[in-house]
Amino acid sequence: MVLSPRLSAVVDALPLGPDMRVLEIGCGTGAAARAVAARLGAGHILAIDRSAKAVAQTEAASAAEIAAGRMSVRRAAIEDFEPRPGEGPFDLVYAIRVGALDGRHPEAGREALARIAAVLAPGGRVFIDGGDPLREVPV
Repeated sequence: MVLSPRLSAVVDALPLGPDMRVLEIGCGTGAAARAVAARLGAGHILAIDRSAKAVAQTEAASAAEIAAGRMSVRRAAIEDFEPRPGEGPFDLVYAIRVGALDGRHPEAGREALARIAAVLAPGGRVFIDGGDPLREVPV
């Protein structure tokens, strides 16, 4: 799997471990989510995006990860995210260039952080990439 240098740097910077439950917000085509899934061992990543087109692209490109149970994908905006049974709590949540979380939309950001806090496992961590560098955000 070939990632862009930017996505590769973000994935490399995430403190991933085996058996983690991870949430990616704004998965786009799913490239980063697939790279994360490959590093999780028996863990799982849920990749969400508000765009139906992005979700369809991610599902099509991630068939092997989905079939293996290492990844699931669904359409959702983080401001409205409600976990389904079996989803979460999450050990790590990350977002790459998501307007609600990188400062472009402050009100949506407040709602998004509240939703993230509600699905984060005790000791869970949140990372946001709004450019360079990736930063950890307390919730």
